[in-house]
Amino acid sequence: MAKQVVPESARRRRRPTRQGTVLSEKLIVATALRVLREHGAAGLTARRLGTALGADPSTLYRYFSGMDDLSRAIGEELMGRARDNWTATGDWRADLRSLGLAIHASYLAHPQAAALTASRVTGRPREIAVDETILGILRSAGFPDAAAVRVYHAFIDLSLAFVALDAGALVLTQEARTKDEEMWTSTYARLPAESYPNIAATARLLAARMPLSAYPVVLDALLENAAAQLAADAGREH
Repeated sequence: MAKQVVPESARRRRRPTRQGTVLSEKLIVATALRVLREHGAAGLTARRLGTALGADPSTLYRYFSGMDDLSRAIGEELMGRARDNWTATGDWRADLRSLGLAIHASYLAHPQAAALTASRVTGRPREIAVDETILGILRSAGFPDAAAVRVYHAFIDLSLAFVALDAGALVLTQEARTKDEEMWTSTYARLPAESYPNIAATARLLAARMPLSAYPVVLDALLENAAAQLAADAGREH
């Protein structure tokens, strides 16, 4: 059975940790991000986190019901940081594009955490605020509710799918990642044109393009499709 989380008002320790700091949910999440960066998802344990905080591991359960609850808090933090670094302009398409890029950048700043949390639904306030913002942008732009939900679904799933894909590459060792990227010049560029005419013709472009994330390109395609649908719906109304 999951342990009961102590209410916010009762969580704070009366005495500082061995490192002289007072624990808080925010501090635990920030420390967990550091542990993830240094040790990966498998290395994020209550014992290691307690050591990093200078506190008994059991203290963590005053703030989170378990490590899974902490994982959701980490995901919320990354999503919240994206919204904190984003500013609305009133242009729905530009706003969604910049918010999508902010989400992608926020998660990839912590690829180990991204790989752990990109597929999770946290149900926590800062993530909910992002969802409310996206739906608000779409509904204010004139999308009917059903269309707004459809575009929201595609937008958030696309963003987090690329987060997971791109974070997967970033958590590889530098040696493995370099080897993968060099494959475009060491293998693909040397394929015989007689057998692989299309790869041979585009090998130089592939080598330059493939190490980059395709997220901005696919995001633009999604937004272009949504804009075309919005225009078509407006035309039918008139």
